Amino acid sequence: MIRETPSAPASPLSPGDSLGNHIRPRGCSQKDKRMRQRVSRGFMGFWTDIDEDYVLEFQKWHNCEHMTERTSIPGFHVGRRYRGLDEAPMFFISYETAETAVFKSELYLAALNNPTSWTQEALTHFKNSSRNLYNLLTSIGAQAPTEAPYALVYRFNMPSETEAETLSWYSTEWMPVVQALEGVYRIRLYEVDEEISNIMTSERAIYGGGPGQQKYMAYYELGSPDIPSGDDWRGLRQAGRNTAMFGDLRNVFEELSWLEFVMYAPETD
Repeated sequence: MIRETPSAPASPLSPGDSLGNHIRPRGCSQKDKRMRQRVSRGFMGFWTDIDEDYVLEFQKWHNCEHMTERTSIPGFHVGRRYRGLDEAPMFFISYETAETAVFKSELYLAALNNPTSWTQEALTHFKNSSRNLYNLLTSIGAQAPTEAPYALVYRFNMPSETEAETLSWYSTEWMPVVQALEGVYRIRLYEVDEEISNIMTSERAIYGGGPGQQKYMAYYELGSPDIPSGDDWRGLRQAGRNTAMFGDLRNVFEELSWLEFVMYAPETD
């Protein structure tokens, strides 16, 4: 069904959750709107599992110390943490920045190379970690009225001999039609920055993970977890040349997650 006037999605978290959240259930102030409208061209995606007996402590650390530290660094706009559904990693963590170069800035690298004692402890409980830094290629749609409660992430490679054609198809044919579906808010397509992704830091030495192998990432902000499995989405996947084009993608990871926590950076003059 094609969207006419999208309604605000319900958050999967209740206002009384013990860890709280930064999702505003009703309208935003003018200050909030300015913060949310900042253009972010840099993106960090971090996928990890956490030792089961450490999950609550991890959430406390990430909410109360780590994300506050990160979003206070100049150039950071917003941080989000999602919980994986089905076969997805336990957590998907993202940060958006003004430019990808923020991830190699002096202040950011200083934080990575001087982790707090709590951070050092928390990182020992990370498992199967993967971290990539990305440049924004294209975006379509608008941010949800509050926060989209679900995220679908595709990580993939393309055949080198048809890369330009595949990129054009994905951004100009596929993204516009699927974004028109009810409950699909915004879709962004990114390309990995291999140089910055491969920078070795003290934090990375603790958790042991490195960059993933996929060059491209598509990030869909959704109002419902059922949209990608619905008849409308599946019909679009099978329309025209879409089936063949998706079949040509390589090393595909498809992960659906629900939003657990979000924090915006403080507004600066």
